[in-house]
Amino acid sequence: MKQLLRLSIVVLCIFACVGKAVGQKSGTAAEAKQMVQDALAYIKDVGPEKAFQDFSTPGGKWHNKDIYLFCYKLDGTNVCHGANTALIGKNLIDMKTADGQLLIQNFVTLVTTKGSGWVDYEWPHPETKKTVPKRAFVTKIPGYDGMIGAGIYPQ
Repeated sequence: MKQLLRLSIVVLCIFACVGKAVGQKSGTAAEAKQMVQDALAYIKDVGPEKAFQDFSTPGGKWHNKDIYLFCYKLDGTNVCHGANTALIGKNLIDMKTADGQLLIQNFVTLVTTKGSGWVDYEWPHPETKKTVPKRAFVTKIPGYDGMIGAGIYPQ
């Protein structure tokens, strides 16, 4: 009986550890917002060009779990992307989400009218490839004709 109890405790501990590790793969809203705030300070310190290059380098400080930074000029031109550098230099102002939203236009409207905030949309998850809800925190970059953001997959 004691062996069964010990085995049950070990199994529960394993499931708890695995569940915690899996849960840590997704970033939180607070982490995304903090990354954007830290990135704004970095832009101020090193300038947009250097910062955008660093934000677009895979791994490192500007990637946390599944959170990465993206930057756009207000005309919709991508100037940094932590997950897909092929987008840099492309104007994506007319890009639509899986649910038909004009995503970059929504970002631009939000930062030009309110300065910063959250945008909710549907987006393919990079691991599962299923379309799921996503949220992005975006904000205007002071002294620059553009914005920066980071997104999460809410659980």
